[in-house]
Amino acid sequence: MKTILTAIITFATFSTAIIAQNKEINTADSKVVWKGYKVTGSHEGTINLQSGTLTFKDEVLTGGSFVIDMTTISSTDLEGEYKEKLDGHLKSDDFFGVSNFATANLVFTKVAVTGKNSYAVTGDLTIKGKTNPVTVNVSVYGSKATATLKVDRTKFDVKYGSASFFDGLKDKAIYDEFDLVADLQF
Repeated sequence: MKTILTAIITFATFSTAIIAQNKEINTADSKVVWKGYKVTGSHEGTINLQSGTLTFKDEVLTGGSFVIDMTTISSTDLEGEYKEKLDGHLKSDDFFGVSNFATANLVFTKVAVTGKNSYAVTGDLTIKGKTNPVTVNVSVYGSKATATLKVDRTKFDVKYGSASFFDGLKDKAIYDEFDLVADLQF
């Protein structure tokens, strides 16, 4: 009987160790901040997550996926008429075309441990129907995670104001890369 009990406990322990655990992101308590740069300064704002999941095995991050609600993109550094103009422009076809592409997606494809609670993640990011690989730095502490990444918008057909595609922009040029920082609660 002791041998059978030991075998059951061993099997249960082994089974538990290899099962992945999906942790749903609490979208109401999570925050995604974007920051875009231009020759004469920068703009920043927020964008909401529609849904998200992080996958862990033995408390080690192994995967994840997110859906971003592009219709919520909003600037936080402007007010009034200027805020309304920028928010509208970001939602227009010049930028993210939210009437045709209401969501963006990020799916982790590879996760590498880089230190205690730190990961280098490769993922497929889809914006405006275009998918490209990105690198995401992720730190996990308890039921919180922080993810940071730089996105080259031109790879997703967001070329407005890009000196890589248009000549003579001078101080009207907008840099191709923008930053995303996500503070996630799960």
